[in-house]
Amino acid sequence: MDSSNDIVIDTPMDMHLHFRQGKMMELVAPLSAAHFAGGVIMPNLVPPVDSLERLQAYQKEISSACKNHVFSPYMTLFFRSYTEAELLAVKNKIIGIKLYPAGATTHSDQGVNSIAEAEATISLMQDMGIPLLVHGEDPEGFVLDRETLFLPNYADLANRFPDLKIVMEHITTTGAVSMLDQYENLYATVTLQHLMITLDDVVGGLMKPHLFCKPIAKRPEDKDSLLEAALNAHPKLMFGSDSAPHPIHEKECCGCAAGVFTAPIALPMLVELFHHHNAIDQLQAFVSDTARKVYKIEPTRKKVRLRKETYTIPSQFGNVTPMNAGCEISWKVI
Repeated sequence: MDSSNDIVIDTPMDMHLHFRQGKMMELVAPLSAAHFAGGVIMPNLVPPVDSLERLQAYQKEISSACKNHVFSPYMTLFFRSYTEAELLAVKNKIIGIKLYPAGATTHSDQGVNSIAEAEATISLMQDMGIPLLVHGEDPEGFVLDRETLFLPNYADLANRFPDLKIVMEHITTTGAVSMLDQYENLYATVTLQHLMITLDDVVGGLMKPHLFCKPIAKRPEDKDSLLEAALNAHPKLMFGSDSAPHPIHEKECCGCAAGVFTAPIALPMLVELFHHHNAIDQLQAFVSDTARKVYKIEPTRKKVRLRKETYTIPSQFGNVTPMNAGCEISWKVI
């Protein structure tokens, strides 16, 4: 912070992003690149990013879409059974491999059916120092309990693969927060929406489809635990927006798609949130420093300035509606 009305964040990072493909990517990727110095790009496309050739083609598309901004895309592969040769070929081109339980979320049908079937590849990843990023839900469980039911898998993996860096993506529960202090090799990301809302905000009155995501928002006590960890810059918790754009016709319909679009407003809303809780001095670590330490990365430095100035969130960005569309917030990127 360099004045009472300005805040400068050094090299902000978004450690969980969905850029989609084609026209959607051309719309949303620059919105993240404008505010962040780098981000971890999810691989659940159709078809998934699960080969060196697919990875290189996708990274080229992202670089083209973000060419007007300083932005480092950190690429991931979609988890499948990989050979040692395949992993050696891609090791220096990825930040990790993303494991999805089959059917857990958007475009995850080709995910794993059990952790047991994944162990051979996980063992190779440990030997090569490739992090494992996990969508931690049991898709067979009751929807409010899916993350809780998955937590024993994290404990098992952490114990049996102690040299494997495991990132619990977009955690939503008190139980997941507590695991950060129980296992040395467990880390996590958390989204903006899970720091701010509960399930009551989504379906407590009329349903708000633009707040519906997977994992779903949970109970007030869960939100409070996540927020406390973020506001105190827990050294193993990183910001990852899980910004997940869908066109309006896929959100405002029967069979609403899961995903909250926060890319263009995440940083000012985080500043507002941390400022409100008198924790602005912890934001730099939460939105940048911790991620760079955890992953041992150093993107091109980029300073982003925000000013205390009323800003009305647009109702749409292209054909996508952002979180809290039409609402006023107190900070804006300048």
